[in-house]
Amino acid sequence: MYLSASRASDIAGDTPAAKGPLRAVPGTVFALGLVSLVTDVSAEMVTAVLPLYLMAGLGMSPLAFGALDGLHQGATAVLRLAGGRIADRTRRHKLVAGTGYALSAACKAALLAVATPWSVAAVLAADRTGKGLRTAPRDALISLSVPPGEQGRAFGVHRALDTAGALLGPLAAFGVLWVAVDGYEAVFTVSCCVAVLGVVLLALFVREAPARTPAPARARPPLPPVRTLLRLPGLRGLCLTAAVLGLFTVGDAFLYLLLQRRLDLSAAYFPLLPVGTAGVFLLAALPVGRLADRLGRRRVFLGGHVLLLGACLLLLAPLPAGALLVAGVLAPLGLFYAATDGVLMAAAGPLLPAELRTTGLAVLQTAQALARLAGSLLFGSAWTLWGPGPALALAAAGLSLSLAAVTAVGSGHAGNTANS
Repeated sequence: MYLSASRASDIAGDTPAAKGPLRAVPGTVFALGLVSLVTDVSAEMVTAVLPLYLMAGLGMSPLAFGALDGLHQGATAVLRLAGGRIADRTRRHKLVAGTGYALSAACKAALLAVATPWSVAAVLAADRTGKGLRTAPRDALISLSVPPGEQGRAFGVHRALDTAGALLGPLAAFGVLWVAVDGYEAVFTVSCCVAVLGVVLLALFVREAPARTPAPARARPPLPPVRTLLRLPGLRGLCLTAAVLGLFTVGDAFLYLLLQRRLDLSAAYFPLLPVGTAGVFLLAALPVGRLADRLGRRRVFLGGHVLLLGACLLLLAPLPAGALLVAGVLAPLGLFYAATDGVLMAAAGPLLPAELRTTGLAVLQTAQALARLAGSLLFGSAWTLWGPGPALALAAAGLSLSLAAVTAVGSGHAGNTANS
């Protein structure tokens, strides 16, 4: 059932509910989507130029870049748990998320003051700390704002707005590099200004989640240990699935570098590669979220990884460098994100009680992030030892085997449930 405008106003204060195709989500979800849109413009401006800036500009090796990409993906796993725990204990989801957004904005400014690969890595680690703090509280705000049956739709709307920023960010970086003399520094400066705007939007328009327990804080029972969350039905299986598949998920930065080599693309046009991915993600996020609500979120999540496997195989195939190769890699990659990012959170949300929603989502995000950290290190090591082609082939083989194993285990659980 659609949420009424009055319900949305209750949740988001004076922020009106979105209309048209976004009418089913409350104002909190839409406002958080706008914050993520602006923040992603800032983040993707940096991300779009980072591989070439580090490897071509500062001379970082593929192995070192693999370590940095892994840090980018998963080194803040503990901070995700800390952010989730603090938000659940204090019931201040907005404050914890806002702290993370503010820290990331400060790191964009710090990029202007560093000029060596590992000083850049240190700043990016702090930036990922901000992301680790904010992600679970932000997703909990979304999950707590909608009923269980519309989780996929709500996360789809948020991820669509978020991805609009991911699309605009590389375009902005391309524009800055096109006109600026000191291109990278100009990109970092503009990125910092946009990140500050995101923090302002969060402070002005996002409202705290509605109180589910009116009892005063001193009367609340202590939160159970984090390990007890893994005993909840379904959550342990989701964590294992996300971790196993995350181990062989090739980071999109590596895929863009491989595609750039195949195309012999100049550095000025490199930031345009993420635009294709973001465009597909933007168009597909809401429809795929609705599809996940109807067909099953786990099934759509696994299907997304099949699409990623297809993109890897196309990069390995002896196709001529041209539009077909570009579309064959970027379109499945965008669909992969549409089918996995918000869908995984939507699958976990209804499994978790409201008072532990943020911590539970953080546990799931941590399992996935640690696996992707290990996967990036393995991929960077394979690239350094054997070259990009064999490294991608090994990753594709591992992802294929993991999909088969996860699907078989899921089918077995379904069969046992049906027979019991």
